[in-house]
Parts: sequence; structure tokens; C-alpha cells
Amino acid sequence: MNKADITIALVDDHVLLRNGLAGMLNEAGYTVLFEADNGKAFTDKLTTSGQPVIALLDINMPVMDGFATAAFIKANYPEMKVLALSMYDDEEAIIKMLKNGARGYILKDAHPSDLKAAIDSIVSKGYYYSEMVTGRLMRSILDEPGNEKIAEDKLTEREVEFLKLAATELTYKEIAERMHLSPRTIDGYRDDLFAKLNIKSRVGLVIYAIKNGIVTV
Repeated sequence: MNKADITIALVDDHVLLRNGLAGMLNEAGYTVLFEADNGKAFTDKLTTSGQPVIALLDINMPVMDGFATAAFIKANYPEMKVLALSMYDDEEAIIKMLKNGARGYILKDAHPSDLKAAIDSIVSKGYYYSEMVTGRLMRSILDEPGNEKIAEDKLTEREVEFLKLAATELTYKEIAERMHLSPRTIDGYRDDLFAKLNIKSRVGLVIYAIKNGIVTV
């Protein structure tokens, strides 16, 4: 696909940032199809301005935020690819955006070359990975073949229970309280699963749980 054929919708309530991004993307050869202040404005413009290849979504927006917008796209336009562009680098935001269908996640303070790489990767590979979200984990959630996985029956009941709770917004301390275990025991479950599943982060555990049907989105 030629760069000019890669159409992008910019959804961000910060006008100056959005306009700057639009100018940079157009200069780089991409086609900015339209811009929107929030998710609701974006969904309205889909019927009049056409469907972009990529929706570049901010997370924190009024009226309809990036989480809700990504979920809407996943349900109604599954062929459209979502790239989250955010100031948030915490696991909870990343997990929630991935569960809602985002194909990549990049921070607003990233270098323009990183944004271009993210766009090109999503178009060519279907996903974009960075230091926050590794390629192996993104491939897992996108259900590409060739990835080894451990079936749920290979995990203990308590490990499955822990995975389900890890996919929520509970802290590890709150998970320990919910499971009536000590925080140290919960740390042990987490570290054992990291080793067993060859995963290095809570984001990875959540993606594994989604991929294997342990939690649903």
C-alpha cells in the first residue's frame, strides 16, 4: 500500500496538537482523511467523510473517550485499525486499550519517526509494538498462528482465578485480599506465571488470558 493510500483519522481534543500531527502526516505522504475533537464527533464523521485505514485515538477526551471509541470501532468497523496516542504509560491504560481493540500504543512525546514506524507497522503487520508492548504479546492478542500457548487445563484453579483478577483494575494488593492470600503469595503466583508462560509484565498476562478465553472482552 502506498503511503498516500494510508488514510488516517485524527481524534484528539487538543486542536494545536492535532493540527500539528495532521501537517506532519501529510508532509510524510500519508492522507489525513479528517479530524475530530472526540469519539462522538469521529463516529458522526464516518458517515460523511469516509472510513480511514487507521484511527489515531487520544484516550482522554470529552463526550466519548478513546476507550469507548476503540470499543465502538472494534464492534462496528473491525477492519479499521486503531493506534492509541496517549500521555498515559501505565499498564491499566494499555491493557484497557488493547482489550478494546487497539493494534498499537504510542506516547505523545514519541519522536515523529516512531509515529511513522507505528503507522507503517500497523498497515504491514497488523500491529505495532514498542518497549511497552512487545511484538510477541501483540501477536498473541491478534490471534496470529504459530504462537505456543498453554491451555487453561495446564494452569491450576488458583492461577486461573489470579489471571481473571489480573485482567481487572484491581491492584496486586487488592487481588490478594480478594483471594484471601498474602501479597507475597500473590507475587509468587505472578512470578510463577511469568516463568511458565514466558511473559514479563501484567499486560502480557492479560493478553494471554484474553487470547485463551480465560477472560472475555
